[in-house]
Amino acid sequence: MVNERLRRAMHRAGHDIRSFAAAAEVSTKTVERWLAGTAVPYPRTRYRVAAIVQEDESYLWPDTVNGASLAGAELVATWPRRNDVPKHLWTELLRAAERDVDLLAYAGLFLTEEHPDWIPTLVAKAQAGARVRLLLGDPDGKQLAFRDTEHRIGGGVAGRVAAVLYYYRERMPPSVEVRLHDTPLYNSIYRFDDEMIVNVHAYGVLAAYTPTMHLRRIDGAYFTTYVESFERVWGSAKPADMALEHR
Repeated sequence: MVNERLRRAMHRAGHDIRSFAAAAEVSTKTVERWLAGTAVPYPRTRYRVAAIVQEDESYLWPDTVNGASLAGAELVATWPRRNDVPKHLWTELLRAAERDVDLLAYAGLFLTEEHPDWIPTLVAKAQAGARVRLLLGDPDGKQLAFRDTEHRIGGGVAGRVAAVLYYYRERMPPSVEVRLHDTPLYNSIYRFDDEMIVNVHAYGVLAAYTPTMHLRRIDGAYFTTYVESFERVWGSAKPADMALEHR
């Protein structure tokens, strides 16, 4: 089986087979075998290769470690508050995505207001063929009203949804799908191919101040749970046709 993770990591690091072989101090034939999945580097070489592409060994060759280690390796980083996530990480993950960009939140307004490159990069990804799906809270649903009561902000959540829909309506190409959901938001989910940021929610505490995880899919122990959650909400949500009206 082709080692797609290694191939993509090489590409992101700016290497072709010849330059990568030179950096790893092996032959091009050896690199070709690694990519084809017919050979795995020895431990010392794995460490060198992982350092070259700046990835974890268990991500590049998950079968080399046991299941418990794989599950733990999916958890790349954690922060006590969403505000503690390095600001550059959001757009870096978006820029690296090629296939899937999924967002599940009530508003996620911080992305459009605090990250000037967010919308232009999202547009570029959609135009390049990535599937972009945005799940936002339904302003007419019960859940936003519950969240308003919880935080005592008098309709502020619906206003934030309206604001973020305005940002997306002005710029998103027709290929971007936007749906409105009326489900309890246990977590906000931000997926970028095989990378994901999950903002865990706590009753009475604003999302910016609750724990946040950075996940990277390896065996799926963590990652798949949140993908399934996203898909369930997506399936129950309604299209936000008017939000994508082009002027």
